Amino acid sequence: MGEAGSRDPSKASDAPPQPSLGQPPRCPECGSAKVWRDGLRHSADGSTVQRWLCGSCGYRFSHPKVKLNVLPQPLKSLNPESNFLDADITRGYLAVKERYDSLPLQRCEDVAPHIPSEGTVAEKNLNISGDYDRNRRVCAWETQAKNSASRELSLMGNVAEVEKWVAGATEKPSVAELLVNYGWWMKKEGYAENTIVRRVRLLSTLAKRGANLLDPESVKEAIARQDGWNVKTKELAVEAYSCFLRMVGGSWNPPVYKPTRKLPFIPTEREIDQLIAGCNRKTAAFLQLLKETGARCGEAWSLRWTDIDFDNKLVKIIPEKGGEPRAVKISDKLISMLNSLPKGNPKIFNGSLRHFARSFRRQRLRIALKLQNDRINKITFHTLRHWKATMEYYKTRDILHVMKLLGHKDIKNTLLYTQLVNFESSEYHAATARTLEEVVKLVEAGFEFHCEVDGVKVFRKRR
Repeated sequence: MGEAGSRDPSKASDAPPQPSLGQPPRCPECGSAKVWRDGLRHSADGSTVQRWLCGSCGYRFSHPKVKLNVLPQPLKSLNPESNFLDADITRGYLAVKERYDSLPLQRCEDVAPHIPSEGTVAEKNLNISGDYDRNRRVCAWETQAKNSASRELSLMGNVAEVEKWVAGATEKPSVAELLVNYGWWMKKEGYAENTIVRRVRLLSTLAKRGANLLDPESVKEAIARQDGWNVKTKELAVEAYSCFLRMVGGSWNPPVYKPTRKLPFIPTEREIDQLIAGCNRKTAAFLQLLKETGARCGEAWSLRWTDIDFDNKLVKIIPEKGGEPRAVKISDKLISMLNSLPKGNPKIFNGSLRHFARSFRRQRLRIALKLQNDRINKITFHTLRHWKATMEYYKTRDILHVMKLLGHKDIKNTLLYTQLVNFESSEYHAATARTLEEVVKLVEAGFEFHCEVDGVKVFRKRR
């Protein structure tokens, strides 16, 4: 055998000019010189043909006239299932079943042993013919990693399949992707966390029940089918989807749901005290805080120990929903209940408000069953805000004072919380005071001055 790359002089005139072994050919498809060797093709007569792969366009080609005489003898056994003469040498993958460990590959740079990852059968040396896999791919697109096992590399030999996969990248996003983007968009727009959670949950429920979030008519039908939802919930769902359409740049004719306005449930103070007395220490302190301050549950839940002025008996409330900050006087009873809570964290109440509310409902049900009073089971966190607003207006008849207490900016919102409840027939607790200290304690406990008899001041408080 001659040196690698030598040809028979008698056939030199018949062969077209070919590049030398030191100079790789250019891709016949795109003309790029950025090509890699991609294995050898073994002919039936024992000759070998170098196969090339273009790194720019992925085109596979070969020069059948170039013979690399690197084999000392013809191959004895080929893959009987493959007809190499009929194969498409520019696109197909060639493989042999048997491996040959004694066939050296000349003109091959030693790239050092390749150490496979854990779990493979054995190490492979890239410059050993016995471990030479003719199916391997040692090249990739310029935007992809070499030797990658990704789906993109496996499709390089099929242009139509690649184009189909690229087109698939523009498919419509899934419901989960839409909801994640929707929640993050509202976060960037400055929506409150509770609003984000509620709206994402409503749209997720509609999607699970057959609504296509990208089709307004489908969403409208899904909302109308929810017989288990009250009118207020449907109204909230319409608001949530209208906000979603603002994110995606869509529009629709929203359905009109107008909930019937009802007077809020106002329990008696005795019922509230019974509920507080029956709850555990943390829940009782939280309810007492809502009762005395009229704060929203989110405002009370986010309070920190630094927001409590124990010396002046004040609690500073950071508003939600664009309200006004305020400082509210609290009683010694509430201070004592707060001091009984652990102080290992900056926040007074820790954990999830949603899980805390679930625990509260279980305790409320137990107390209502024990006292055989179903009215207690109707008391919610927000009920205490209505109760505080109503009681303050009943005591002072000053709507501006109530508006400041609740942190409202618009007096119309305050009017929704205050109700003219007739308590004339209610029972009262009575107490007397002779000294200034006794008067202060009764006033802090919620007693009102009623009259004075023989120098004794009489106070009363509704049960």
